[in-house]
Amino acid sequence: MSELLGVAVLGAGHMGADHVRRLDRGVSGARVAAVADPDTARAKEAAAGIDGVTVHADAEAALDAPGVEAVLIASPGPAHEEALLAAFARGLPVLCEKPMVPDSEGALRVVEAEARGGRRLAQVGFMRRYDAEYRRLKRVLDDGRLGRPLMLHCVHRNVSSPPGFTSAMLIDSSVSHEIDAARWLLGQELTAVTVLRPRPSGGAPQGLLDPQFVLFETDGGALVDVEIFVNCGFGYQVRCEAVCEHGSARAGEDHGLLLTTAGTAGAEVPQDYLVRFADAYDREVQAWVDATRQGRATGPTAWDGYAASAAAEAGVRALERGLRTPVELAPRPALYTDTGR
Repeated sequence: MSELLGVAVLGAGHMGADHVRRLDRGVSGARVAAVADPDTARAKEAAAGIDGVTVHADAEAALDAPGVEAVLIASPGPAHEEALLAAFARGLPVLCEKPMVPDSEGALRVVEAEARGGRRLAQVGFMRRYDAEYRRLKRVLDDGRLGRPLMLHCVHRNVSSPPGFTSAMLIDSSVSHEIDAARWLLGQELTAVTVLRPRPSGGAPQGLLDPQFVLFETDGGALVDVEIFVNCGFGYQVRCEAVCEHGSARAGEDHGLLLTTAGTAGAEVPQDYLVRFADAYDREVQAWVDATRQGRATGPTAWDGYAASAAAEAGVRALERGLRTPVELAPRPALYTDTGR
């Protein structure tokens, strides 16, 4: 491996361009070797000013570019399966943004392909595992001082939804973060999901069922509820409170800059996930780079990506049918049995 890990970034949209910047200027031990996007003008803009980078319209061409030793996938979800399988075929370590693969069948194919290779190559981009507050919450739950966790209360709010955002995407795009966070925090699998809907907000686009209230059951007897509201209008908020036998702990309180002006005072509310979780993204990518340079794979696994996709699919069915819906998982391959959740 070279002195600096050569990374191909697939996708140069909002998330991909931010990762290009992060790899170039925000983390140590890596460099951007290639950027790929069907919109080559966008890829060139993301790569502007970076020495030695090549730009491609085709993802596989970027994987085969000179100096590429690892891959960061930040393209739209439907393109992830093909890119992951292509990276596995070349033996390239991968950091793949969530959803790993949007549909559970495709996600399972990725799991099976990696398992056939006999070693972990993929880390999935569930960045909340790298957020300082979430990590403290995890330590509190793991040390047992509050007793067994009984409930997780989660809030996930966005200022507004992007064009084309659907009612199903509230679950399979947004709540997928809470799905992984719940599995990781509790060390339990999700077994069933129910979705309840209040009347849509007047701020939601016509036809969008926003907000929603999503309730998960786990194999450890805990309950996880999620308020997902993607057109709240005022800011980006993510909170998680664990209620346990002997106390509770909450992550995501607003403790930002306090502004006082013209006789009023108030705290700043982040307007974007890249602002709220900037430090988490930095830690996530740095951890991936460090592990990859050491020939290891850490963090959320392909199995975690598959389990999140399966739970999200069950959630979408629950939304559409108005019924409690089981979450069904395939047997876990031996490659992932010792990695926890």
